[in-house]
Amino acid sequence: MKISLKTALILFSGIATIGLYTSCNNANGKNPDKNKDKTTKITILQTADIHGQLDSHPELFWEDEEIVFKERGGLAHIQTLFEEERAKNPNTVIFDGGDLIQGSGYAALSEGKIFPEIIKNMDYDLLVPGNWEVVYGKKVMMDVLQGFETPVIVQNMFHEKDKKELFPPYWTKEIEGVKLGFIGINDPDVPVRQNPIFSEGIDFSGLDEGVEELIQKVKKEEKVDALFLVTHFGIFKQVELANNPIAKDVDYIFGNDTHERVREPIKGKYAKVTEPGAFGSFVGKLNLYFKNGEIVDEEYELIEVDPKKYPANPKIAKLVDKAKEPYKEHLETVIGYTETPLYRYLTVENPMDNMITDAAKWKTGADISISNGFRFGNPIVPENGKPAPITRANLWNLLPVNEKVKTGKATGKQIKDWLESEMHNAFAQTPTERFGGWMVRFSGMEVDFNSQNEKGKRIKSVKVNGEKIQDDEYYTISACVRPGDPIDNLCRMPNVKDVEVQDYTIHEVVEEYLQKHSPVSPTLDGRSYCEHLGEKSFSTVPGTDYEFH
Repeated sequence: MKISLKTALILFSGIATIGLYTSCNNANGKNPDKNKDKTTKITILQTADIHGQLDSHPELFWEDEEIVFKERGGLAHIQTLFEEERAKNPNTVIFDGGDLIQGSGYAALSEGKIFPEIIKNMDYDLLVPGNWEVVYGKKVMMDVLQGFETPVIVQNMFHEKDKKELFPPYWTKEIEGVKLGFIGINDPDVPVRQNPIFSEGIDFSGLDEGVEELIQKVKKEEKVDALFLVTHFGIFKQVELANNPIAKDVDYIFGNDTHERVREPIKGKYAKVTEPGAFGSFVGKLNLYFKNGEIVDEEYELIEVDPKKYPANPKIAKLVDKAKEPYKEHLETVIGYTETPLYRYLTVENPMDNMITDAAKWKTGADISISNGFRFGNPIVPENGKPAPITRANLWNLLPVNEKVKTGKATGKQIKDWLESEMHNAFAQTPTERFGGWMVRFSGMEVDFNSQNEKGKRIKSVKVNGEKIQDDEYYTISACVRPGDPIDNLCRMPNVKDVEVQDYTIHEVVEEYLQKHSPVSPTLDGRSYCEHLGEKSFSTVPGTDYEFH
């Protein structure tokens, strides 16, 4: 049942003009019943992209044109929020939209195995796997997800050998006579976005006619009153799907993957789209009011998980401490210090990646060192004028996959072609052509570009070590190994010459760099710049009024 992604993209055509859904009243064109006593109120809570974060941590916000940091998140604090919301309304459904078991040192060193005991003791009713759930391989993923002892659904992941579904494709729940249906869909591009070896043994299908058939089955055969897609393939494609006739019988697309903080649902032609941030810093809350099986009113809120407002649940806090214990001494070891905040939320250039690529360039002596355009990594923030310690736990947050460093040589023409491809992945105006991450990061190169230009024509200038790049000259490059890639690929750049895999990992490089250079003080230095986006550009969602803050 492996379906061509080309089919999926064709079915994603015809984007409609959309705007921010600024009023949650008069839903579906009906007049709300002002007497709420005659309606059934159902609350739906959503977390997503927790990325292995167990504890509260600094979170970045964009307020009054300034970056500010606040303490947010933590599984024990989330559980308190869950309990408080369920106490307000027992008719509450709680789910997670994926990328839960990867992203921290505690997650990586345990291969996600610390999570079942915690998650099955939280109030989750439902879970959906994300693109990073495959990181430890198929068997470990299945063991961990089944260990949640909570329903897991996904419509488009199959055993490669027999083409059977890994998990049920949908889940239904009836509450006071109102029947809800949830369909889970993961990113079809997982084998491309992640190291290919991670998803060996798993087939993925795209958004083909099978999705539409399943929607009709759940809507008509299961006779649900409200239907939700829980999708893990990014805000751009989720908004596009909301405008596609496939979604004509869908009420909400509960989106995940791109870590966007949708504070008011984005309204498409057929459905509305949400996405609740990342790292456990936020919980999306949707109140739906039903009368005679119809939604007559709705309210949406993105709740910040403030540890002061939601004290830690003692049981979950104890389980978290127990889970961390075998790894804590190693992970909480301080490996360096920073005098400036390290963060990774901007679409083009970030201090966090400047430090990492500077370290790789220093170690390898390459002309250019490159790193993926990751979205995750909790900020590290100095306080009271003192340098902030950087621990191994922080390092795992910054680089959640620790691979060996790979070096090789490519011509200026190859590098420019690769840059154009990476820019298109990040900034394509057609949402279905976006890849999920942001602009690739680098050291040793200065790139000026225009994100609004058409594919292949975004570069304005490229310099390497201060000199204009030459098409026929070879430059040395370093990147990280992506297991499963051809040997001559470097960070998706093909046909690289004289490739060598070094005997050290990127974590070892950064640790050594910090030992010799702490305290570091990386800033935005203009190595990657787009005048249209500016220095502090956060998310861009074409065709909407959405703003990250």
